[in-house]
Amino acid sequence: MKSARKLIVAMFVAGAAFLAPAVQAQQNVEKAERLLFDAINQYRASQGLPQLKKDARLTTAARKHASLLAAKGTLSHQLPMEAPLGGRAHQAGVRFRSLAENVAQGPDARNLCQQWVQSPPHRANLLDSDTDSMGIGIAERNGTFFAVADLAQTLR
Repeated sequence: MKSARKLIVAMFVAGAAFLAPAVQAQQNVEKAERLLFDAINQYRASQGLPQLKKDARLTTAARKHASLLAAKGTLSHQLPMEAPLGGRAHQAGVRFRSLAENVAQGPDARNLCQQWVQSPPHRANLLDSDTDSMGIGIAERNGTFFAVADLAQTLR
């Protein structure tokens, strides 16, 4: 009986040790998503614009696209066999008047936001005064974050 308990405890400890890196990676991604969301809103505020609301549907679409980008190890607004941005947003349940997307890859959330601020077309997406909502998705591959910001003027 004692040896059976020891075996169960050993299996639990081994399982927890095996899962710990995956849990830590997920926590890092979630933290990076929050940091990137906040950095974009801080940048908008510095430019005299209102903060964007977090939209769960846009977040779903952004996370799905970020996961595909990380799996392929590439950046693109549309991968082969994937719906275009409007179709992905629609599939996630987003109703919108306008919609834009920024993609980037980098080592951390601060770097990702800096890339977008330094790129005129990406900066224009961040500073669109008609935009009211945003979803951020980040996926990690080999220490690199693949980020997607889906920005919209949503219809309620």
